[in-house]
Amino acid sequence: MARPLRIEFQGAVYHVTARGNEGKQIFFTRSDYERFKEYLTVARERFGCFLHGYVLMGNHYHLMLETPEGNLSRVMHYLNGSYSTYVNARRKRRGHLFQGRYKSILVDKDAYFMELSRYVHLNPVRAGIVERPGEYIYSSYQAFAGRQKEPFLEVAPLLAMFSAKPSTAWSRYREFVESAPAADLPNPLADVYGGMILGREGFIQNVLSRLDEGDIQRTEVSHRKALQARVDADTLLEHVSASLERLGLSREQSRAKMFRKIGVYFLKKHTALGNREIGEKVGGLGYSGVAKCYSRMCAEVQRDKVLKGVLSRLTADLSNVKG
Repeated sequence: MARPLRIEFQGAVYHVTARGNEGKQIFFTRSDYERFKEYLTVARERFGCFLHGYVLMGNHYHLMLETPEGNLSRVMHYLNGSYSTYVNARRKRRGHLFQGRYKSILVDKDAYFMELSRYVHLNPVRAGIVERPGEYIYSSYQAFAGRQKEPFLEVAPLLAMFSAKPSTAWSRYREFVESAPAADLPNPLADVYGGMILGREGFIQNVLSRLDEGDIQRTEVSHRKALQARVDADTLLEHVSASLERLGLSREQSRAKMFRKIGVYFLKKHTALGNREIGEKVGGLGYSGVAKCYSRMCAEVQRDKVLKGVLSRLTADLSNVKG
């Protein structure tokens, strides 16, 4: 079964969700919601994470988490593990409380923070539980609206996007959320790239540059092909051509001989393009022609030390293009 990759680094921001096993309840009484919030407080103290928003929805929850120490898996292991143990003991039950692993999406804080916060806080309205987000007591909306304080919440970074003055920020945030048509509001998570990244192109490329090639190649990884697309194809080919010239090869050599072979090799390794698309990019090779060219290049790299050195230098230079 395909599974999403986990990417952890210092300062990463995530939208995290977890659902009850078979869609069943995970919160049963008000004390359950309060106990979960206690675990959020402990997680902040123990792991140094920042919670930028939450909503607890009966059979699932949404969190906006930031991990200054790059330790999301430890945070979530503690949070879901502790709460599962609590519920099983309290209700004298056994087995899994949550359905599989939690889902985490890396978020471009600068571009999607406001929209994602609004989407999270409008969950109860979309579900038909309440008419206005302020009527739902198991979310962080009241804190962002300036109506209550929750010590485990980090509200300042988001509110600062509305105003430096707290009272003005609270008012503008309330208007931002409550004036939106909950039923017709676009879901920002519809823009998720590769099943795990929500952000602008530069942010996506930065995250992709952090992926380990061996992890991406595993067949069980979901969205594997998209995650291999680490750089725009045309940009990559421009880089190959320019780099070959800097290495002392004439323009004719780089275009006619090395450019095609190395272009195919790099497009196969660093983009999600298919053979036909790659053939068009390098000058009219057919599907089988691309496959044969790539196969020959892989074999040549193993036996030709000069070619291997050229590719190593090109690969090293390519890191600047990816970033």
